Amino acid sequence: MHVLPLLLLVAGSAAVAGAARRTPVPAPLLLVAAGLVIAYVPGVPGYELDPEVVLPLLLPPLLYTAATDSSYLDLRAHLRPIALLSVGYVLFATLAVGWVTYLIVPGLPLPAALVFGAVVAPPDAVAATAVARRVGLPSKITTILQGESLVNDATAITAYKVALAAAVGEGATWSGGIREFLLAAVGGVVVGLVLMMPIHWLRTRLNEALLQNTLSLLIPFVAYGIAEQVHASGVLAVVVVALYLGHRAWEVDFATRLQEEAVWKMVAFVLESAVFALIGLQLPVVLKGLGPYEGVSAAWYAVVVFLAVVAARFVWVYPATFLPRIVSPRIRKREENPTWKAPFVIGWAGMRGVVSLAIAFSIPLTVDGGDAFPERNLLLFLTFTTVIATLVVQGLTLPPLIRLLKLPGRDPQAETLAEANAQAQASRAAEQRLDELLADERNVLPPPLADRLRSVLERRRNAVWERLGAVNPVTGETADDTYRRLSRKMISAEREVFVRLRDHRYIDDEMLRTLLRRLDLEEAAAYREAA
Repeated sequence: MHVLPLLLLVAGSAAVAGAARRTPVPAPLLLVAAGLVIAYVPGVPGYELDPEVVLPLLLPPLLYTAATDSSYLDLRAHLRPIALLSVGYVLFATLAVGWVTYLIVPGLPLPAALVFGAVVAPPDAVAATAVARRVGLPSKITTILQGESLVNDATAITAYKVALAAAVGEGATWSGGIREFLLAAVGGVVVGLVLMMPIHWLRTRLNEALLQNTLSLLIPFVAYGIAEQVHASGVLAVVVVALYLGHRAWEVDFATRLQEEAVWKMVAFVLESAVFALIGLQLPVVLKGLGPYEGVSAAWYAVVVFLAVVAARFVWVYPATFLPRIVSPRIRKREENPTWKAPFVIGWAGMRGVVSLAIAFSIPLTVDGGDAFPERNLLLFLTFTTVIATLVVQGLTLPPLIRLLKLPGRDPQAETLAEANAQAQASRAAEQRLDELLADERNVLPPPLADRLRSVLERRRNAVWERLGAVNPVTGETADDTYRRLSRKMISAEREVFVRLRDHRYIDDEMLRTLLRRLDLEEAAAYREAA
């Protein structure tokens, strides 16, 4: 891909994603729709997904940012449903969807149908997290969906490789496929375990935030590349490293965390926007070369496959939710009894995405000069229609479905109370430590400065409690909101003076940058974004 089309893709998708924030339509859906329309605008260059680019260059950073934002403790607490979805469901969907496709498409060999089943089996990490953030799913469901989407790509890619080997006549067997799957899974986890501690050690030893963030940008590619080099799962290696680094992020200095958060938010925004736009832009590519499958037959196949994908997920989700409780008294004692509503939402939240398309595009045209997949263009078309249908039908209906089912969401009052209690305990520890430090003659401070330390600590302790209190009847703000707003206005007044002094040459630009950075840090401390 040339530079100009790439820049147009990034700029255009970012603009559409920005506009989507002002509409009730989730950004992924608007981006896909825009891609579908723009694909046929005269003069728009062709964008064909290259699996050699998507899998090693786009998938690692998207997985990394999703995993670092996930909770290792929450994922571990819900390990059973996550494993049943990310491994069991993907293998089941590979077989179920592959078998249905084999039955409805005349002349399609069963191994080729299983290749297609593996392609469309995994719900996409980007789609799942993007929609979950927008619709405000309950925390347990969000954790399960995020955990599934972090691991299921590894299962699907391995299943695809095994089915592909059988389809092209490389003598693949069930035992060999199971062995390859286990080697890839165990190998990916081992690579991640080997890399995570040295990388974290290096992150804590680097003294410059710029160097630490440069390392942060390289980590997902390094983990993925090393794992793939030894024929292990690069997906699992990235996830293991990212979960460990996210869990230990508090050990990195504050400047790195502030900068890293901003950097990865930007990276995730750009990549997610481009990925969903690319899905829509594939329409001309997948329609090209359908040949005898053009028209009603291809549309009929697409509808049946979509229904099979949706049905297979429900067929798996409900037994996976309730059977463990029936079989195990320990699970019944330890976990509360689930209702039918949460499994229904999980079953309906199985959107597919760019990973399925990237794997589909990697289906070979020929093998050793022969025609390996004469139905390749049909499989590309069915993958595309499945991705579009799940994103549009399930993505659009998921928010009203959640409202209709009246699932209990997060309790802001309870969360604020928990935050206030945690802050109170931390403040008591900090106050005790401050008293110990000031008692040492090496730490003697003038009373105003010592009082300032205590007032900052008291302010931090009271701020959360104030959010539980009454609001201003005129503005609707809590005292904490008003404090932050006034603080920002005061800092803004200082900033204007510094700029005016620079413009009149009383200070130079280097001093201005120093003063502005100091104000920026104070503003960051005084004001916390609600996102």
